[in-house]
Amino acid sequence: MEPLLNGTGITRSFGPTPALRGVDIDVAEGEIVAVTGPSGCGKSTLLHCLAGILRADSGTVTYRDQNLGLLSEAARSRLRRTEFGVLFQFGQLVPELTAVENAALPLLLAGSGRREARTVALGWLDRLGVADLADQRPGAMSGGQQQRCATARALVTGPRVLFADEPTGSLDALTGEQVLGEIVQVARAQNTAVVLVTHEAKVAAYADREVTLRDGVVDATGLGLGMRA
Repeated sequence: MEPLLNGTGITRSFGPTPALRGVDIDVAEGEIVAVTGPSGCGKSTLLHCLAGILRADSGTVTYRDQNLGLLSEAARSRLRRTEFGVLFQFGQLVPELTAVENAALPLLLAGSGRREARTVALGWLDRLGVADLADQRPGAMSGGQQQRCATARALVTGPRVLFADEPTGSLDALTGEQVLGEIVQVARAQNTAVVLVTHEAKVAAYADREVTLRDGVVDATGLGLGMRA
């Protein structure tokens, strides 16, 4: 089977400091891949390159035969609004918008009507247990509540690929399990591929496969260690 998402020889440096030194990674449709490794090994940088948030310095990132390095910033942004979902550790909600407005934002940007977008967003907030906060702004929510709203925003379009960067890092154990459970359920039901960055073994255990980075390269001894949840 051809991979849905493919990275070949990815390098990325920040000034004189290399973060990625030639990483190869494939993600199949519907597969959950955990990217693990110690702090500073390049996990988040790899996720940002795969999602088109950062351009690789060299190497290629290909999604469904599209070379992300050849796409304009507008085209990569459009992918993140329609076919990619991105979930960051601290949510990064828009502070001026309510929970339901934040969750509906990708749909609105993709051209959905306001009423339709709100209905779909409310459904996701309900699934994640925060529908009662629909009209609250992020400043009135706890960190865990904000992260569940951000999870709704990442899933609201039914993305083909979900990029989750330490999605439970700011959550208590119970809420973290709920968020991970939803991510896995969506991946299975919608055949969504998931790239899950984490340094926690209990989070990586939700994945089908684990890819371990060390000093910006793939550690061959850390391949294939994930277990299907």
